[in-house]
Amino acid sequence: MADAPVSIRATLRHTAFRALLTGGSIYFIGNAMQAMATAWLMVELTGSSFLAALVQTAVFLPMFLLSLPAGVMADTNDRKRLMLGALAAQAVVVTVLAVLALAGWAGPAALLFFTFMAGCCTAMLSPSWNSTIVDVVPRDELPQAITAIGISYNSARALGPALAGAVFAAAGSGWVFAIAVAGIVALFEAVRRHPPRPHPPSRLPAERLWGGMLSALRFARHNDTVLAQLLRTGAYGGAGSALWALLPVIGQQKLGLGATGFGFLMGCLGTGAVMAGLVIGRLRTRLGLERLVAICAIVFALAMVVSALVTVHAVVYLSLVGAGASWMSVMSTYNTATQTSVPPWVRARATALHTLAALGAFAIGSAFWGAVSGILGLSFTLLLAAAAMLASLLLARHFPLRMGGLDEVTQVPLSTDLFVKHQPAPEAGPVAVEIGYRVKPEFAPVFLEAVSLLRAPRRRDGATFWRVYRDLGDTSRYVERFIVTSWADYLHQRARRTLADEELELLLLDYLEEGEVPVMQHYIAER
Repeated sequence: MADAPVSIRATLRHTAFRALLTGGSIYFIGNAMQAMATAWLMVELTGSSFLAALVQTAVFLPMFLLSLPAGVMADTNDRKRLMLGALAAQAVVVTVLAVLALAGWAGPAALLFFTFMAGCCTAMLSPSWNSTIVDVVPRDELPQAITAIGISYNSARALGPALAGAVFAAAGSGWVFAIAVAGIVALFEAVRRHPPRPHPPSRLPAERLWGGMLSALRFARHNDTVLAQLLRTGAYGGAGSALWALLPVIGQQKLGLGATGFGFLMGCLGTGAVMAGLVIGRLRTRLGLERLVAICAIVFALAMVVSALVTVHAVVYLSLVGAGASWMSVMSTYNTATQTSVPPWVRARATALHTLAALGAFAIGSAFWGAVSGILGLSFTLLLAAAAMLASLLLARHFPLRMGGLDEVTQVPLSTDLFVKHQPAPEAGPVAVEIGYRVKPEFAPVFLEAVSLLRAPRRRDGATFWRVYRDLGDTSRYVERFIVTSWADYLHQRARRTLADEELELLLLDYLEEGEVPVMQHYIAER
């Protein structure tokens, strides 16, 4: 799928998108200010590179723990209530942190605890907000909308630390945290004024939290496009987290900078990201996905090498601008590829899985590289991370990237004819489904090759088992058999069929004997 020929400016004509993006931008700035102030205050209090890196873990580990449950809730519950509740809780948490800092009572443990709690609120908010803001634009403008969100987020990474450094130097960390509270209130008001569209009414049984999480993981496992994007995202985020996590230590120990200087380092990364966001659509079209990702990984690895070996400020600043541009280009590409490859029923969960892959790897990587730095030293750690970044490119061979097609994400209208006289209770199961095909003998090999393509969509949408059998008593008859955990899960599976799945099923009809049609039978397990 190529980028749509519309500009980001054209996408901003949508009032709801513009308002939510503005509120989100202010919120991102506040979050960036809070993270910078927390990291620098930790360095001042302890002088520990491990604890400074652990701040990034406290910021992003909640994404690893909560983004998937939050994605299920966003797909199945009222997103407005979920977002407003998360923002209200975060406002309380950051307000308490601000009061403690102003009173001089914010020690290392308090910083990590309240940062983690604020991160939990962001994790609960993120899937709902991401799915809401892209829902208000047409599909052909989705790449531009995601790029605009990326520019907003990375502009905050450029502006937030710079503002935080100035406020930190002038008034202390407490006032930085107070400004972060104002950013939370701004997004709260934007969501209140422009709430997400409610989910369409459904006659299907509601998905439970655990079942919804398993559905998302099953979808990702059996969708090659999404699986490749998630693995590549995690590898890139884990390797690149070394630079972000150790930046306070680079600023203080290698460059001799204070809080304002550290803010400028973060600003260089953010500035590069914003610059890349303005041209990322044209770069994807000109270079292609794989070449773009490879170039950006090399540039980011070089930036880590420069940060490890060079102490000339201007050279480090320039390399960080390149690193920020590379980070934005790759993460935006992965995010766009993920969101264009999933149907509506799982979109918030797919966004959550992307967040889990990116920020979960970021959180774990931050702690890992911080620990390595404490043992082996800063420079060696950055060189090791650069090597890991280059090694992540080897994944391209087995996990190539691509954008999803419209037929892969458009769901087929659900048929109400199940040919079942008495439907079981939703929780009854497991359910076995058999589809019989009477195939022309000369087409048997081609039929088997074609029917095997149904394995992935059946497993992706809910089946725990799938196999094709040949009838020993009738060599022209083949049976496709799959098992679903419960009757409710089977009903959901039927509702998730896409146009691409329907085309695969219609293809099988060409191989059947004259006048034959597939025969479906359902079985319920007896207890």
